[in-house]
Amino acid sequence: MARIVRTDCELATPLVDRTLREAGHELVLLPHGVDEDTLAAALAKAELLLMCYTPITARVIAAAPSLRGIVKYGVGIDAIDIPAAHARGIVVVNVPDYAEETVAEAAFALMIALLKRLPALSRQMAREGWAWPEPRWLASDLAGKTLGLVGCGHIGRAMARMAAGFRMEIIGHDPHLTPGVLEAAGIRPVASLAELLSRADVVSLHAVLTPETHHLIGAAELALMRPTAILVNTARGALVDEAALLAALREGRIAGAGLDVFSEEPLAREDHPLAPLYEMENVILTPHLAFYTAEAMARLERETLERCFEILEGREVLIRSSDLRLRPPDREGG
Repeated sequence: MARIVRTDCELATPLVDRTLREAGHELVLLPHGVDEDTLAAALAKAELLLMCYTPITARVIAAAPSLRGIVKYGVGIDAIDIPAAHARGIVVVNVPDYAEETVAEAAFALMIALLKRLPALSRQMAREGWAWPEPRWLASDLAGKTLGLVGCGHIGRAMARMAAGFRMEIIGHDPHLTPGVLEAAGIRPVASLAELLSRADVVSLHAVLTPETHHLIGAAELALMRPTAILVNTARGALVDEAALLAALREGRIAGAGLDVFSEEPLAREDHPLAPLYEMENVILTPHLAFYTAEAMARLERETLERCFEILEGREVLIRSSDLRLRPPDREGG
């Protein structure tokens, strides 16, 4: 019997929890926002850690002498001190492809809702019961608009496939992919982020958060966007300088934003730097749930369990991700 700790238990994974317990393991559930001391104490005798959002620092890893593996039940690994884990021989693995189409659909939904002025129209209907066709409600067609994809991995390419069906022009910038990969996905490569921002009617972010991409979209980048353009972010909040974004929206320098992710989560109406966004009719806010569908969660739980039992049984752990940070220096394959 192994001791297993799962953080962020607000994200229900009933199949994972039930299966691990039925296999005879001790499962400790901890909430999102658990403090470092409590997490370190819970991991003192743990062999496996499952996490989603909770930061896993070098100190936490050092407090877990029996830890054999960390499973991120999700995609982004920026909250884990991976070098500290690998230095201890601890396997780190994520579930990178359970929600590629799912998140792309959510990004597409934010885009179409903003272009069709649905947030503003919905508020008007709630206030007044009706809206007559006057200039302030004038929406936009998708056909003929330019979608700019910042990051053209699996999610970005899935969004490109959807946008092609609406006869949008699709451009993309991804320094980690060759132009041929983008062209094969129906994406016209552009040489620089600056060129993409200046040409796109919709900028959709699908980049991985790293020290290099932190605040990838700042005040200077927002200034390159057209005043009629919108920004969609379903990737990571810290890709954007959110204070600069808030200023750009307030001053009308961009037309709107659809945001599912934020640097400081959860978002809140009070005592949060982004609270003014709640009152903006050209902004759609969703609570980091772009991934959250019945189908995606079923895939996530199944693959999470596969990785758990590989670690617990001492088998080779399948690493599906192309992110090289997950591979220890002496590891050749996955």
